[in-house]
Amino acid sequence: MQEIIQQVGILLLGAVPTMLLFIVLVLAYKFLIQGPLTATLKQRTALTEGAVEDAHKAIAQAETRAAEYAEKLRLARAQIYKLREDRVKQWNAERDAALDVARQAAGFKVSQAKIELEAEAAHARQAIQASSADLAKRVVRAVLPMAAGGSR
Repeated sequence: MQEIIQQVGILLLGAVPTMLLFIVLVLAYKFLIQGPLTATLKQRTALTEGAVEDAHKAIAQAETRAAEYAEKLRLARAQIYKLREDRVKQWNAERDAALDVARQAAGFKVSQAKIELEAEAAHARQAIQASSADLAKRVVRAVLPMAAGGSR
């Protein structure tokens, strides 16, 4: 058994430089490759997350601006509809006023025409009454000599 322990001791003694070299390689890998690689990955992750956050902020700002624009557009449309409605009311009032003036003028003309017609009718009645006596005399002359058998 002694011999086995001696062989294991010799083996371990021969493996010490290999172990030291392995430890040096692991430490070199850790400091020279893994450290900078991890730092670069962290930086890339931070930059990516920052870009994503910036994108989210930009999207939120765009949505806010779009909402503001939509609100301004809605208010402008409401104002335009109000102005349009006011103009239509004004035009209707002007039209109604013009119609009233036209109705009054037409009513005045109709009343003047009625007055003139009544005056003409009264004049015609007077002319008929004045000529009715003369017509009655002519009728009597025309009828009486015929009734008496005379000639005309």
